[in-house]
Amino acid sequence: MAWHVNILTLFPEMFPAMLGQSLAGKALERGDWSYTLINPRDFAEDKHKSVDDTPFGGGAGMVLRADILEKALLSIENPGRKIYLSPRGEVLSQKLAQTLSTSEQFITLLCGRYEGVDQRFLDAHDFEEISIGDYVLSGGEPAAQILMDACIRLLPGVMGNAETAGDESHSNGLLEYPHYTRPAEWIDCFDQEHIVPDILRSGNHAKIDQWRNQRAEDLTQRRRPDMWTKYNEDTKN
Repeated sequence: MAWHVNILTLFPEMFPAMLGQSLAGKALERGDWSYTLINPRDFAEDKHKSVDDTPFGGGAGMVLRADILEKALLSIENPGRKIYLSPRGEVLSQKLAQTLSTSEQFITLLCGRYEGVDQRFLDAHDFEEISIGDYVLSGGEPAAQILMDACIRLLPGVMGNAETAGDESHSNGLLEYPHYTRPAEWIDCFDQEHIVPDILRSGNHAKIDQWRNQRAEDLTQRRRPDMWTKYNEDTKN
């Protein structure tokens, strides 16, 4: 069965965007995944198709209405796991992307706009909140596309080589080791020579794996001490 995403958005024209290109686009054409766009404005009853109102208690911005969003949500036959893209949510991780792509056939993504969403709607329908980082966007659409891309590439057959995903940054608790390709000897525009490490041209796969793992550990320890600490704790357990 194809992995399916229901997308609640006020700007359906923003999809599929990058998801219609490259690996994700080819997977979409093959039917490995699919999506449905639901515009809450289609469920507004006034002539202006209003979907938001001023917040109780005052404050800047407008808030998306619970009653309108509920009508849009109830139009979905199989909502599955319901996710609101929000800067206050759990930060998207590789582990979470793997879970969403392997254990969920249907998910529903709510793309917020303006000041946010009426909390009563989120509570009533058990939406979980997921963030793509500690910053604020103009709306949830770019965040939804990033979450979808992180999941789609993990679907069976999308990347071709199933081993690739296991070597990538964050897949095993470490940052990924550096890569090299031809030419083996390269002189840059500053007339500096760069040579591929001998071990990678040795043909000794056991030593190559050892070298790559060491480089991954070195990079993680240097660039992400938080990840390095957690990796050591998980390794001990």
